[in-house]
Amino acid sequence: MTTNSEKKSYALPIAIMFALFFMIAFVTGYQNPLGSVIMEKSKGSAFMSQLPTFANFIAYAIMGLPAGIILQKRGYRFTALAAVGVGFTGVLISYLSGFIAADMTAVTVYIIGAFISGFSMCMLNTVVNPLLNSLGKNEKQGNQLIQFGGSCNSLGATLAPAVVGLLMGNSASSISAANPVFYLAMGIFAIAGLVLYFSRLPESPDLGKVKEKISVLPALRHRNFLLGCLAIFFYVGIEVGIPNFLQQYLTDKDSAISIQLSVAGAIVGAYWLMMLFGRLTGGAIGGKVSSRAMLTTVASIALVFVALAILLPDSILVKVPGFVSDASGFHLTFAELPISVLMLVLCGLCTSVMWGAIFNLSVRGLGKYTQVASGLFMCLVCGGGVMTIIQSTLAGEGVGHAYLHSYWLTFGMLLYLLFYALVGSRTKDESK
Repeated sequence: MTTNSEKKSYALPIAIMFALFFMIAFVTGYQNPLGSVIMEKSKGSAFMSQLPTFANFIAYAIMGLPAGIILQKRGYRFTALAAVGVGFTGVLISYLSGFIAADMTAVTVYIIGAFISGFSMCMLNTVVNPLLNSLGKNEKQGNQLIQFGGSCNSLGATLAPAVVGLLMGNSASSISAANPVFYLAMGIFAIAGLVLYFSRLPESPDLGKVKEKISVLPALRHRNFLLGCLAIFFYVGIEVGIPNFLQQYLTDKDSAISIQLSVAGAIVGAYWLMMLFGRLTGGAIGGKVSSRAMLTTVASIALVFVALAILLPDSILVKVPGFVSDASGFHLTFAELPISVLMLVLCGLCTSVMWGAIFNLSVRGLGKYTQVASGLFMCLVCGGGVMTIIQSTLAGEGVGHAYLHSYWLTFGMLLYLLFYALVGSRTKDESK
């Protein structure tokens, strides 16, 4: 009887963590389609369109280690509640920016809101991964729970651009046009806060106790970890950069293929849907395929997809499904677009399993330094902001293939991941 009650008692915490995984992706994901609004406000600047994403991810670099300290001292429930409060504040600030008449002032306030929301996403990530891992009866079940949580994360990322596109229609000229999106995000935070407040999450038995202070510096002496840090930094830049610039490519008003925001949102959502399929597949075969083989395979395939997206001519067209909003409401449509779009969407199958493979290869042999290494990894999520800003400078003010040519940066980062899988991830013993 005790065992059954204990199993039942873990059902709600697991469900809450899955919901938080979904929320993290949804709130992070709506920055991408709203980049089109920022681009319009800033007179067509690809650089400015990526600043909200940059702000959202650079917050990880600042909050990664403090979030770990808060978790250690105050526990899962307090950290999650604090994160929800910070996230609600960030979305509220972004919402209020829509009432500011001056374009660049409104954009600045919006970016501040995105930055504060990034703090929240970092804190929530710090909670959900270790808690789900600890709720498993053993190491394999803990990893399985994280894989299922990652699938919820992918689902949130899939729905975000599509839902934002549907709620905004084709209104990309005003931040206030996104008000329904902000209402939805604030509602999600409010509900999450209430559920967390009235719930009791399991806490670590040594919560609040003084622990041995372990420096990250000795971990950096392990080559597989040092090179893995750069791999994680590049990986997040790849994962975020592919859909972000696909969105800009599809919605640029000066482009020959410019399509409605709602259709573009559904197409970009398909990239995240590919990640969902990839993660479910990766979870199913993860016990049979080594992390090195998995990373080598997906990095190689992604290199082919990205190269084809850049080099294939625009004259090769494919029909891609999406949703359109007009006077009659929302309905399914098919947009005839260059095959490059399909190649970039399919990259989601590859990026889906890269994080887990890199993490696994990076922490091998670290022993007691594994936890502090995980904290540094959370800081390096900022690569999703830094590398997209760099990619935006490559895209410049051009249209069409200027966006596609910026993916040479993605190609270069994928080459590094392939090098890491084959050579850089080998420990000293394996290199002998």
